[in-house]
Amino acid sequence: MREIIGITLENEMDLVLAHKRSMQIGEQLGLTVATRTTLATAVSEVARTVIDFTNEGRLSIHISGKFPRCAINAGITFESDQVFRETDEGFFYAKKLMPDFNFDANGQIYSITMSLSLPRSSKVDETKISLLQEYFKSAAPLNSYEEIKNKNSKLSQLTQAQEQEIKLGRELDEKKNEFISVASHELKTPITVIKAYTQMLKLLKGQYSDKVGEVVEKLEIQIGKLARLTFQLMDVSKIENGSLQYDLAEIKLNSFLKETVLMLMNVHANNKIILELGEECSVMADPLRLEQVLSNLIGNAAKYSDRNSDIGVTAFLSKEGNSVTIQISDAGMGMSKNSIARIFEKFYRVEDVVSSHPGLGMGLYITSKIVSDHGGKIWVESEIGTGSKFYFTLPLAMPVDL
Repeated sequence: MREIIGITLENEMDLVLAHKRSMQIGEQLGLTVATRTTLATAVSEVARTVIDFTNEGRLSIHISGKFPRCAINAGITFESDQVFRETDEGFFYAKKLMPDFNFDANGQIYSITMSLSLPRSSKVDETKISLLQEYFKSAAPLNSYEEIKNKNSKLSQLTQAQEQEIKLGRELDEKKNEFISVASHELKTPITVIKAYTQMLKLLKGQYSDKVGEVVEKLEIQIGKLARLTFQLMDVSKIENGSLQYDLAEIKLNSFLKETVLMLMNVHANNKIILELGEECSVMADPLRLEQVLSNLIGNAAKYSDRNSDIGVTAFLSKEGNSVTIQISDAGMGMSKNSIARIFEKFYRVEDVVSSHPGLGMGLYITSKIVSDHGGKIWVESEIGTGSKFYFTLPLAMPVDL
């Protein structure tokens, strides 16, 4: 069956549309005035009965069969808690007009179909049906009510399409997060085993050549990278599931920065890390997560800077004395305004560095989430070719008088 028109039956104004459109279809098919009137009147009788009890009916006029045996069908479906019978007044008169009348009830859902055989002279074939569909699709509204109704219908369809896209997007995100969670947990065990065997090999250093020793050292470095990647994946999964946990403690910030930067100096020996401390203060934070933030930011500075260039780590209190700001600066390649706007997005990577610098774009996303969960803010200032300055704030455990 190929639908020619569809009209929702919501109020009395739809009776006018149903009648006029039924007459128009009959005219386009070349039916006699009497036959058109019979069709339109039968449709109106059923539609009136439906509209009296519900505003959720729908009329569909369609063509069935193949030339030369084709029929025009008027189908009305609706849902109502009112009990309807085929003998009800509106349905009874419609059946008198169009004997090929079918009434079906399935619980509170009703379906009525009326059929009328088309004469051979109508010459209804696939081409004519397509032309009919196009004609009514592009037909001007019969009145201002139909114009508004059509606009509302298009808006409703657009909204439904958008809601469907959002739903699909959420489903994809859920599947992706589930995959990340499962994959990261499955990777954790074999990585731990490989790391343990690598440590055992290092203990047997005197039993193999220096060349093999170099291979073991490289193996250990790569296992470390794989382990960090796996832990990042696990963190992303925890963030998405709302299960990222924190073990908060009061931390003397200057002492913490000294110890962390000293450790990172050994990790990033190709760059000079310069630490500038402000007034001593304390923050409430998870030490491991705060170390992760500093490690990510200083690691990024080293990654995108030249060898032997300086990386600055500076801490200073806010003017109000209720938070501390930590700045990590570098003289690296810098970023564009577009990259700055998106740099903390999950899996985002600057296009210019995708091929030259490995990574999945998780570090800064995790970093921003940790800072946010601690009640702080994070942002970046950068220009291409002049380097970047990352800032993040943390609330003080106790305000400081300045």
